[in-house]
Amino acid sequence: MNFPLFVARRYFTSKKKKSFISLISNISMLGVGVGTMALVIVMSVFNGMEELNRQLFRSFDPDLKITPAKGKRFTITPAQLTQIQQTEGVKFATQVVEDNALASYGDRKVVVKLKGVDETYTQRHQLDTSMIEGKLSLMEDGEPKAVVGGTVQQLLGINTNDILTPLELWYPRSDTKTLNLNSTDAFNEQIIRVGGVYMLELRFDDYVIVPLDFATELLNYGAQRSALEIQIKPNADPDQVKQLLVEKLGEKFQVRTRDEQNADLLRAIRIEKLFVTVTLILIVLVAAVNIFFSLSMLVIEKRDDIRMLFAMGATAATVKRIFLFEGSLVALTGAIVGLVLGVVICWLQQTYGLVSMGMVSSLVDAYPVKMEWPDFVITALSVIAVTITVSYLPAKRAGEMG
Repeated sequence: MNFPLFVARRYFTSKKKKSFISLISNISMLGVGVGTMALVIVMSVFNGMEELNRQLFRSFDPDLKITPAKGKRFTITPAQLTQIQQTEGVKFATQVVEDNALASYGDRKVVVKLKGVDETYTQRHQLDTSMIEGKLSLMEDGEPKAVVGGTVQQLLGINTNDILTPLELWYPRSDTKTLNLNSTDAFNEQIIRVGGVYMLELRFDDYVIVPLDFATELLNYGAQRSALEIQIKPNADPDQVKQLLVEKLGEKFQVRTRDEQNADLLRAIRIEKLFVTVTLILIVLVAAVNIFFSLSMLVIEKRDDIRMLFAMGATAATVKRIFLFEGSLVALTGAIVGLVLGVVICWLQQTYGLVSMGMVSSLVDAYPVKMEWPDFVITALSVIAVTITVSYLPAKRAGEMG
């Protein structure tokens, strides 16, 4: 066995330590353990939140979205549309027009996001599991139907079983020079009945989804489109399909993956995770300062042993390694206990959902947790760095006693 490690282990397990030194050492292990446990849990929760958001994105956003590089509208020719649909890996190319509109139901009014889609939208089956009333159908017996988000339903008090009250949609006329809110002539108006309600999350639940022809007539889009939403085949690589589409469409269009469509939110989650992780590492460092004090006192207590080691031919480097190993054993013991507790708590949350989010969700009702091995590596490296930092000075002083 390595001699410095052997001596360090004897010091670590020795019952002859002064009780005060033992107390400080135990406090050090407890602090490192709690900090390590917190690191594992917090990073796993942030991973879970990121994965939860990706699940929400998959339920509403397309795999790829084609938008104009400049402006809000573009014209797509039948030849270009066919070319896109025939691109390797593309399953559906949904034509979309989207803009804000005023929705009225009974005596209530609210501004909504109006989204017109062609017949391929329902074939994507993205919202199937999120429907809470009615069904995902935009055309029934030749009559257009609307599918609305849960927020729109609540604000307008929509009753899907009420066949007498239609949903009225208003949009400013493009040929009106000045907008008079009190004049009905300033708006295009159309009525439609609500066939279904979905519920995902607040940022997605303020949409009214209608057939493409209905939306183009109301919004005066004509042959223009807001976007093309691409659903790829199950085994296709989004990045490869994106590259093929970029080559075909050129610089006039922008092609974004699902993560790129929600880049701001994902970036915010990662930045928040980074700041919280750094904060917890600093807390572990503060807790590990106790290792510095316990090692310093141990060096004073073992000064006779140190002199004896030097008399037996030990070098300053050997003595230094003994106390570095001693600090490492204290920190490692706390880290292993904290790591095990963190993994157990995360597993319990994954399995039983012990901590609820306190809200109704169609996807999850408890805080999501996802453990990833890079987080364990970061935790281990952080504990090692902290241990070396706080143990070096006492170990150096021990080596200088010769």
